[in-house]
Order: sequence, then C-alpha cells, then structure tokens
Amino acid sequence: MTVMNFSLELPTQLVEVAEEFVVASAINDVTRAAAQAGFSAVNVTDHPAPDTKWLDHGGHHALDPFVALAFAAAADPEIRLQTNIYVAAYRSPFLGAKSIHSLDVLSDGRLILGVAAGYLQPEFAALDVDFDNRGALLDEALEVLEAVSTGEDVVWQSERVSARGVRFRPVAPSGRRPPVWVGGNSKAAMRRAARYDGWAPFHTGGYSRASRTAAIETIEELTTAIQFVRGLLAETGRLGPFDICWSEALISDATASADEREAQVSQLAAAGVTWATVSLPAVDRADLL
Repeated sequence: MTVMNFSLELPTQLVEVAEEFVVASAINDVTRAAAQAGFSAVNVTDHPAPDTKWLDHGGHHALDPFVALAFAAAADPEIRLQTNIYVAAYRSPFLGAKSIHSLDVLSDGRLILGVAAGYLQPEFAALDVDFDNRGALLDEALEVLEAVSTGEDVVWQSERVSARGVRFRPVAPSGRRPPVWVGGNSKAAMRRAARYDGWAPFHTGGYSRASRTAAIETIEELTTAIQFVRGLLAETGRLGPFDICWSEALISDATASADEREAQVSQLAAAGVTWATVSLPAVDRADLL
C-alpha cells in the first residue's frame, strides 16, 4: 500500500478573523504546529483578484502564495511548501518563474509547485489575461520555468513574450525546477500531469460545472482516473516518482469519527494516492493549534 503524506492548508482565507489566521504570527504558529504533528507540508492557494460575486457565493480570499509560503519557510526549517494551486497564466511566465525560483532557492528546495489552468473567468478579465487561452499559457509558463531553472541563457519568442536572453542566478539547490504537480480533473489536465511530477485531482463535491472540470465524487471514480494517468505514464515510458495529491473532505470533517477517517485514508492509499491536502476547522488560532 502507498505511504501517504499530508499537507495542511494554512487558513489565510479566513479574513473575517484576520487577527487569528492572517497575520505573520499565525502562519508561524500553524506551520510549526503542523511540522510537530507530522505534516509533511503546508499549502496555500492563489487568487490575486477574486470577484465579488464569487466571493459572495462561497469563494474566498487568498494572500500571495509566495509571500505566505516564504513566512512558512522561515517558521520551520524542514516542512515543505506547496502551492495548491498556482494559476500560472495570471502572471508573465518570467515574472512567475522568478517568484517560484526565489522561494525555492531561499527554502533550500522545499517548494512543491501545484499548478492548474484556472477556472474563474472574471479573475482572468481583471488581470487582463485571455481566459480561452489559459491552457496554452500554463504550458508556456512551465516550459519557461524549465528553461530558466537550468541556469542557461534563455531566448524566448511567443505571442506574449519576447526575451532576447534571460539568465537566472543562483541555480536552484536541486539543479532543476521544483517538482510540478498539475491540478484538475479533465483529460487535458491528466495529459499535462503525465509530462511532469504529479497529478492533483480534487473532489468536486457537486461543483464540477462551476469549477469547469470533470466530476470526481467517489473513490471508484478517482481510482479509474488514476489508472488512466498511470496508463499515460506507461505509454510515454516515463520513469521515476510520480505523486497523486488528493483533497478529501472526509479527512477534514470534524463530524467524522477517527475510524471513518482512517478507513478513508486506507482506501485512498490503496487507490494510489501519495499525498492528501487537509484543512482543519477551527474558530480561532488556539482551537486550530
């Protein structure tokens, strides 16, 4: 059976009680507590310009992921730092690569880059980014990241970018880009994930249409999807580690018993899940800790 790692969501979206969760001391306290409790990583999401309609119907705020995770990196010297997820199309591929590279270098290679194409159309509009071209923009951002992470001089020409020679220093601790886990339930996301280091599907919970992706509601559906991704890896002859990172609501459900949660984790591990993202309900920081 697969050995699973757990990543704790830093609750920086809880702006209604910002003094409890959205201050530097909270990130420090929660990160240290997560490390002591055995979590392998902490994670945050990415919403630089969420629209009010989405916010008023279940959406949430978010700090800049690289700033927030930099505070987490300073709080504990070993815990890993996960973007869950980073929408690369929101930023210039070189500007995004600089943020990624900076955090990876300063954290001694602890960054896990979870990425996705994105789905919130008004946010793309607010950032002046072509929503319909988001998949291609994600691909370009990952290709640019791959190129600059080598430390070589990068010449790049596309509809969006014209770079006559860009050089990143210092070279990242691993000598390469951080591991990339591609998020999303669509076949396109699965095929993109098979080119990188992991796949991060999510439990759509009845909101597949709103999140513009395929529904994955049961472990059976997840198992089938994982088998499809594994088949893509076999077709391409890709070798080496490949992670499956899943967000399962039952693990984070305070009303579920320990036995129910343990059974769910066992089933996920049997399906091939290697990481699970977890959020913990709490009314204040002391409750969370």
